[in-house]
Amino acid sequence: MIVAELKEINEIRKMIDRYEAILVVGCDSCVAECAAGGNRETMLLAAALKLSYKKDRKNPVITEACLDRQCVDDFIERIAHLVPEHDVILSLGCGAGVQALARVYTDKPIIPALDTLFIGETEMRGVWQENCLGCGQCKLGYFGAVCPVTRCSKKLMNGPCGGSKGGRCEVDPDVPCGWDMIMRRLEAIGELDRLKEYVPPVNWATSHSGGPRRVVREDQKP
Repeated sequence: MIVAELKEINEIRKMIDRYEAILVVGCDSCVAECAAGGNRETMLLAAALKLSYKKDRKNPVITEACLDRQCVDDFIERIAHLVPEHDVILSLGCGAGVQALARVYTDKPIIPALDTLFIGETEMRGVWQENCLGCGQCKLGYFGAVCPVTRCSKKLMNGPCGGSKGGRCEVDPDVPCGWDMIMRRLEAIGELDRLKEYVPPVNWATSHSGGPRRVVREDQKP
């Protein structure tokens, strides 16, 4: 899931103070799971903004709404009746959601309320771990479903560096050694022989150097 966190109120205020009517729009999917942008967070941010403005003796119109997903047009269109009444949309979605709103509502400023951090998983309540860089060339099948690109500080694809001690990373002892994790996982599932297979380095030319990445599935197109 995409992990994000709320910006400071002061930073948000700097971006929206010029507007008199603000539509606060949440996203009840990925960023809801990390307690950043769901229904609850949308209500809390709207309330915090109202209180902040009240202290400054200002009273802009602040309306809240929450979409199932901000990155899907069918859901985005559900706030179409609210948009004309407001000067700006304050998005509690990830960066993709912010840009999707801007693409649909071309005549409205779209302001991000969140900082998008990474693709990760929930380790425990209140803790999220980056486990996927979205490199576009997934090789988890070779590594026991432990990603060396995110788990190894050096992003090594063919074995450990030799500098780790006690299963901890040479770069940062507070971080588990990614390759120690890979080897233990492969041993547990009886596939240590995978280590004999050469895995080529990630081709970073497919990342962001050529502009935004795009996926087209012809079988899914109308």
